[in-house]
Amino acid sequence: MMPHEIALRWVDIIDIAIVSMVIYYLLMWLQGTRAITLLKGIGVIFMFYLFGKVLNLYTINWLLERLGTVILILIIIIFQPELRRALERIGRGKLLIRLGVVDQSRGSWFVRHIIRAVESLSQTKTGALIVLERNTGLSEFLESGIKIDAVVSVELLLSIFSPHNPLHDGAVILQGDRIAAASCLLPLSDSRLLDKRLGTRHRAAVGMSEQSDALVIVVSERNGVISIADNGLLSRQITKEVLEEKLFELYKVKPLRATLFPWMAKHKK
Repeated sequence: MMPHEIALRWVDIIDIAIVSMVIYYLLMWLQGTRAITLLKGIGVIFMFYLFGKVLNLYTINWLLERLGTVILILIIIIFQPELRRALERIGRGKLLIRLGVVDQSRGSWFVRHIIRAVESLSQTKTGALIVLERNTGLSEFLESGIKIDAVVSVELLLSIFSPHNPLHDGAVILQGDRIAAASCLLPLSDSRLLDKRLGTRHRAAVGMSEQSDALVIVVSERNGVISIADNGLLSRQITKEVLEEKLFELYKVKPLRATLFPWMAKHKK
């Protein structure tokens, strides 16, 4: 064996594969969240540090080295909601579901519960605001409401939005197949493109979709019209068929192989 030759064992290959998969899913988890923007900022600071090292810029190096510990503490504080939610998912066994490792083929039942509840609310002209979390963490909005953490059901949704229920004035936030919280406060959109006749409920829906990638369902208490806010845009006069198509697209189940190893699915095509 040559002096500088490195022996690669099969255990090392497994080790590299596991680390690569963890990094890949970590980036997928952060994609589309506010955390990814913060990571870009940290990356810029790191590039300045490397730039200073290469050119021997002593002042910049000294400053960044002194700030290193402070930056580390700030990262922990800033990412605290994401870290807490990730640990909660691990404890509940939800992290693998979020990453697509667990089969969600049984997930269509709670979509049907949402659709039936929205239909009933529309028929009775009961105002409702339902937020469906995607990738962006909504911890700050969950904290503004009342924690519920219950499985989605038609009866529970109708009960929450009943005018006689003190929780009806606000939004319900869904995380997967569970109602995380009710009576949550959402940010109002200040977009001038919105119809001025729209009320606070619709502006809150658009505002939430502007600040996150969440899908927001609105039922008007004035006429029972169903609307969907997505990516800062409000679609009105939504029919049951369109709502069903949107929700099943949101919660669609990917094959296990395609979810774990996307390159295998592409190669197969």
